[in-house]
Amino acid sequence: MKNNITHWVGMDVHADTIQVAVFRGNEQEPREEFETGSDSGSMNRLLKKLSALAGKVRCVYEAGPCGYELQRFLSSNGISCDVAAPSLIPRRAGDRVKTDRRDAKKLGHLHRSGELTTITIPDKDQEAIRDLVRAREDALEDVRRNRHRLEKFLLRHGHRYRGGRPWTLAHSKWLGEISFENVFLKTVFDEYRIGVDQAVEQLQRLSLTVTEVSTTTEYKAPAESLMTLRGIQALTAMTILSEFGDLRRFGTAPEFMAAIGLVPSEYSSGGKTCRGSVTKTGNVHVRRVLVEAAWHYRHRPVAGKAIKVRRVGQPLGVLKVAQKADVRLNRKFHRMTDRGKRSTLAAVAVARELAGFIWAIGQQVHP
Repeated sequence: MKNNITHWVGMDVHADTIQVAVFRGNEQEPREEFETGSDSGSMNRLLKKLSALAGKVRCVYEAGPCGYELQRFLSSNGISCDVAAPSLIPRRAGDRVKTDRRDAKKLGHLHRSGELTTITIPDKDQEAIRDLVRAREDALEDVRRNRHRLEKFLLRHGHRYRGGRPWTLAHSKWLGEISFENVFLKTVFDEYRIGVDQAVEQLQRLSLTVTEVSTTTEYKAPAESLMTLRGIQALTAMTILSEFGDLRRFGTAPEFMAAIGLVPSEYSSGGKTCRGSVTKTGNVHVRRVLVEAAWHYRHRPVAGKAIKVRRVGQPLGVLKVAQKADVRLNRKFHRMTDRGKRSTLAAVAVARELAGFIWAIGQQVHP
């Protein structure tokens, strides 16, 4: 009978320390509380202590900057360990005290009662691809920031480009014609331009690597299938695949939409129903690229040359989904804007339905 007891272990994980609370069965207070380090020696001592517990051991900690190394270490040594989604952890409105010890106890309590939403742990290869794609996003943000700094510096000193769109060949030629007599201003201008050039080169290198990954055996079929949809090319497809992997783990399209944070928020009570903006509680990376892709559906639902090329050789089921998306999402966008809705709201609504079409393709072709 003793071996049927389950020990519920809540852990609050930080870079240097791990606070642990061990609950035995249904006991309200932890049987043991202690703090350990995160180095290899401390991890081995933690494993030894958990392995000595009689019966089943169920561990949990909150996802954070420390990643999944603790989960992989415990799981590889036979200890069940889950990782909880931080944004979905229940929180009491009146609870204003937060310590590592209280957090570990709370995680243990909630895990035992089944109130935690755990996340799917990516394997090391998928996590590596995800980090690559996110590094490209960081590089894109660096390009934007460096360009913004240079533009505002020039504006402060009376230089404004009026020859059309910036950051074209003509704009680059215009930058080359600017000069400053003051040596300090010249230094600032030169350094800002170097910063922009370096950021652009880094972005190009990372974009090329991500595109090359999309042609590998593992990702080629699912990436090309997603690219039959408008607004989705290699970089967007790889963002979706690296963040979520196999889309079959979502039972329905609304589950996938919720995981991206594109479903409307709601506060309804009694006979009153109140729906608000989208929850934004899901994957921010995929949400961003889908909203960007949604803007392509404001154009007429006629397949252009590039789309036709991407659809060559694709399965009939995938093509039917993509063609249906062309018509339905274009109609959705214009119905909303014709009713007076802002185009930005229409794009978000289209992105939500686009997620449904992505889910449908993911059920047919997967990594």
